[in-house]
Amino acid sequence: MKGLIAKIIFAALCVVAWGPAAGADKVVFEASSPLIVAVGEAFRVEFALNARPDDGSFAPPSFEGFDVLAGPAVSEGSSIQIVNGSMTKSVEYTLTYVLMANSAGNFTVAPAAIAVDGETYRTRPLPIEVVDEGAAPGAAGAAPGSSANGEPQSRNPESEARRRLGKDDILLRAAVSRSTVYKGEPLRVTFKLYRRANVAGFQDYKVPSFNGFWAQQLNTDNAPRQRETYNGKIYETSVAWEYLLYPQQAGTLVIEPAELTAVAQVIVPSNRSADPFFGGGHDVYNVPVKVQSPRVNITVKPLPAGAPAGFSGAVGHFTMETKLPTQRLAANSAATYTVKISGTGNLTFVQAPKLTLPGSFEQYNVKTIESINPTASGITGYRQFEYPFIARAEGDYDLEPVEFSYFDPARMRYETLRSKPLAVQITPDGSGGGEAVMMQGRGMSKEEVRLLGQDIRFIRLGAPHLGPERRPFLFGGVYWALLAAIVALSGAAYALLRKRIRESHNLALVRGRRANKVAVQRFRAARKYMEEQNRHAFYEEMLRALWGYMGDRFNIPVANLTKENVREELHKRGAESELQQRFTAIITRCDEAQYSPVATAQMSEVYTEGVDLVSRIEGAIKR
Repeated sequence: MKGLIAKIIFAALCVVAWGPAAGADKVVFEASSPLIVAVGEAFRVEFALNARPDDGSFAPPSFEGFDVLAGPAVSEGSSIQIVNGSMTKSVEYTLTYVLMANSAGNFTVAPAAIAVDGETYRTRPLPIEVVDEGAAPGAAGAAPGSSANGEPQSRNPESEARRRLGKDDILLRAAVSRSTVYKGEPLRVTFKLYRRANVAGFQDYKVPSFNGFWAQQLNTDNAPRQRETYNGKIYETSVAWEYLLYPQQAGTLVIEPAELTAVAQVIVPSNRSADPFFGGGHDVYNVPVKVQSPRVNITVKPLPAGAPAGFSGAVGHFTMETKLPTQRLAANSAATYTVKISGTGNLTFVQAPKLTLPGSFEQYNVKTIESINPTASGITGYRQFEYPFIARAEGDYDLEPVEFSYFDPARMRYETLRSKPLAVQITPDGSGGGEAVMMQGRGMSKEEVRLLGQDIRFIRLGAPHLGPERRPFLFGGVYWALLAAIVALSGAAYALLRKRIRESHNLALVRGRRANKVAVQRFRAARKYMEEQNRHAFYEEMLRALWGYMGDRFNIPVANLTKENVREELHKRGAESELQQRFTAIITRCDEAQYSPVATAQMSEVYTEGVDLVSRIEGAIKR
């Protein structure tokens, strides 16, 4: 009885704690869809709400200019979290429509409306561009198993797969931010992959050497995938590489082509009869397609004549700060003059400005501190130069201004930054060191002068009394012990190195060893997409993790990665039939969920199943 009362009190407290938290959430109602679609292409429009709507309050738009193929498909989910007594609840309510456009042009999906607790919320209008791609090239539009004139024909499945893949279904393009720059002015080159077919993986990467440029690769891990129109066709695009280039010479420089081999997956009808439950009648073939970006010419203009005397090649936009810790120093004390140059441009090539100090100052090597951040617009950050020095003679000194010159391509002129002149007072150091003399162009204290009479001493006269202080190390017991240890360690290191070399030549062994590590990294990426509720990216990353693990672990080329080959490899290694069936099942679930408009599988279940499957296969193989 006491337990029941405690549960009732706990439930009441949860309701009381959740009420204010739920009321504090801001209601968000948004619509999403592709920005570019093709005529006759089915696409999804989703309306997402982070609260539970009032019954029957959803008012859809008219979808003028589109045919509604399906919808609305409603999906709803909620979650509750209690952390340190604080309760939070999240709700996801999504309505999905499947539309199709019948004519080209620019259309707008009008706002949709929905009510939550009596208050109405509306989405923003959705602009959608519809492109007429025209007829497919060649015989790609012919019926399966027939020629362009409709006559049945018998073809090799692999050649049929190649025939179905258009010449422009996969492209690699190089886009530059500008084609005319000054010497030293940065430009950005982006290598984009355009695809209209499903791609399972990539092979044989080749990036150009960028002759005549200084290249800095940019991070593209978070580059979004987009849909773009090229030559009247819609492509899914992704960034393969992105570089920041700084031309080092004037004239016409050429960005050589980049190359890679994309493994496209093509569905070809088979002669087998279709299974009424599992489907069938189709086979998936991996077709390697080698793509190459075109050459790009860059016109590099020389810097204008009349550069300042202190110009050292800096191009961009910069600022300069100078700093001296104090303007009153004691003789023979050390100080540091600091020059900090900040801005955007070729910071890597910025050199330390010239600092001219009085003759009685001893100047030491310049120390450089830098913070450089490569971005799409150029390298930003700063370079800080520290000039340590020691003032030897007392007196009042004027430090000459520091000058830094650079070329500003936006203004197309040279700019010179100049610091303010500084007056420095050198006082005696309290030990008589302030009374200095000048010798050979620098200040010297009295103590240093007195040492000049002691730097040469008299030779000792009389018979020497020499004797060994200790036994010599050479050819002693410790010497031979250390020599034996060195020989033994050298032999062990040589044997280990030979073993590593043999293993590195065994590509299958290397791929097998790194299979689990690569799979774990991809599972982490899939988990990130799962937390972001990015279903398409999640299932695509799960497929990469599973297919990539099987290919690396069993040394199966990407072109031969099929369910049948994986089941055969698992059977050869004594894996249970259950593991084979589980692999086929999870691949099928991911394929269906990736292209289904309605969530047919929970991402958390698929993620847990995939991780457990790889762990069990790893354990079964190691046994």
